Amino acid sequence: MAKFNLSPQFIIRNGKPTAVVLDIRDYRKLLETLEDREDLRELRSLKRRKLRFRSFEAYLGSKH
Repeated sequence: MAKFNLSPQFIIRNGKPTAVVLDIRDYRKLLETLEDREDLRELRSLKRRKLRFRSFEAYLGSKH
């Protein structure tokens, strides 16, 4: 079986890094981490807002 180098591989153009090739597992983990951070940011934003409640009947009335 062939052995692969799983460390990130950088693409260099004109002496500057322009892209990176990642193992798919690392890429998926990176996406998951970014989604978690976005969720936390949204949760913090929601916590700063004043809570408003409405009756169950009003909720049901808005669904029809």
